[in-house]
Amino acid sequence: MELNNLINLKQYSLERTEKRDYMNGLLAQLNDFHLNNSLEYKQIKEKIWGRDHVVKTLEDLPFIPVSAFKNHQIKSIAEEEIFKVLTSSGTTGQQVSKIYLDKETAKLQTFALSKIISHVVGTSRLPMLIIDSKSIFSNKSSFSARGAGVLGVSIFGKDHTYVLDDKFEPDEEVLKLFLEKHNGKPILIFGFTFMVWQYLFNANLKNKYDLSKAILIHSGGWKKLIDIAVDNPTFRNSLKEKFNLKHIYNFYGMVEQVGSVFLENSDGYLHCPNFADVIIRNPYDFSVQPPGKEGLIQVISALPKSYPGHSLLTEDIGVLMGEDDASNGWKGKYFKIIGRAKRAELRGCSDTFKTK
Repeated sequence: MELNNLINLKQYSLERTEKRDYMNGLLAQLNDFHLNNSLEYKQIKEKIWGRDHVVKTLEDLPFIPVSAFKNHQIKSIAEEEIFKVLTSSGTTGQQVSKIYLDKETAKLQTFALSKIISHVVGTSRLPMLIIDSKSIFSNKSSFSARGAGVLGVSIFGKDHTYVLDDKFEPDEEVLKLFLEKHNGKPILIFGFTFMVWQYLFNANLKNKYDLSKAILIHSGGWKKLIDIAVDNPTFRNSLKEKFNLKHIYNFYGMVEQVGSVFLENSDGYLHCPNFADVIIRNPYDFSVQPPGKEGLIQVISALPKSYPGHSLLTEDIGVLMGEDDASNGWKGKYFKIIGRAKRAELRGCSDTFKTK
């Protein structure tokens, strides 16, 4: 099956055997493409897996740590083909990942993301409230992870309204006018998790607002919330109590695999779409962990063609919870995140993947 056809299928509709047949073929071809077009990726593959390593299944795919994109320029296209550069989030002084997109990959990622998000927002564009500032788009050719996220979800919205000003301060008048304009109608709210908490829930608002008609999609920034004892149930319950906000969807994604997000299902677990998958690996020997066993999360996507981001070992610890049996009827694997890997585990991974 062609990738476009796989994306066009109703998402979360493929059971294990059928999905693996499609994904095994697509990923083997994509892996060969990157070996032939990315010297960095070829060096990593040959050093760790050997020249004769054959990819027959998803578990055979070579993988690289997401941190590799912070230390190396890894791409599978020529300089003149670069359409856009995405950068990961990071505090001041930290190195950030740089992801190089050509027009084809950028278009494919937007198309794939639309197929996922439409499951919870429908196909009609909704008035959209963004818990961020327009200033994240100050550079038109280079976007941060936040900017890429806002841009990706914005296609589901209209009357895009930013709650934060250029100094990243909340503007309650903007919020008030937007909600008055769309009073009683469904709206879409998008923001990164910590910013939703900081600038919506914790904002010093003068008025009470009813968001019972809203759909909130959020992601990222969980570490800051966990540090102040705010987990996912607390986040959801707090927003429901304060704003009567009931339709809340977290998703797991990263700038290194834009488009292949893992959306929260009705059981509160993160679910794989048709064109992406996860494998949980033992952090010490990288063997595949069975369901219920913690390990490093490997994310797999059929989308990245301009750079070898199709098989990545993340810095997150997770557990595979099941496959094809979610209570809302979605097919595919679903998992939960436990937290970040310990430094010793990550240092071991980093040492393993040094190419020089």
